[in-house]
Amino acid sequence: MSDARAPIQPSTGVLVHSRKDRERAVGHWLLTAAHDIAKARDEWGTRGIALLRCGGVFTAVRIPADLVQAAAGTREAGRISTYLGEALSGPVFIDTSSQRYYALVPASTARRWDRRAVPGVECLGSGAYLGVPRPQRTDPEEARAYWCVPMDGPGDRCNPVAVLQVVTYGALQRELAACRAAEEDHQ
Repeated sequence: MSDARAPIQPSTGVLVHSRKDRERAVGHWLLTAAHDIAKARDEWGTRGIALLRCGGVFTAVRIPADLVQAAAGTREAGRISTYLGEALSGPVFIDTSSQRYYALVPASTARRWDRRAVPGVECLGSGAYLGVPRPQRTDPEEARAYWCVPMDGPGDRCNPVAVLQVVTYGALQRELAACRAAEEDHQ
């Protein structure tokens, strides 16, 4: 048997959690943001989306899809997910009906977020509620809202500086595309 097929021997002190265990732990963590945990758990079970409060355990940055597509340089969902995973290193979900992405960031982000930084981008802090898909919803074919970059574990969030960099870059790319289109129209 080659080394590539040899079973992995656990190292002393290394604890490995299955994806299912991590999703369960993420679900419990997210549910701490629910006004009514039992109701939110039921909403996840029946509709796949639960209404959760922002500003406690997380804040969400709402980003228009065209801005994310401009930053990623593509409209293809799989490539956008890969781009966001690499650029943000934190959880992001999309609501395909509203064409908006939501990057989860630390709750303190809302106090420092400059509303004028990038038009159309909004930081949802205290007092805001958000329909959040259950952690297992990662398939774009499954439903209108899904995790394109799933949470890796409880408390996992994007770095707000990275989110700002992505949206700023997307705004720049969108503006450059509009300028190029205007130049072509005048030729």
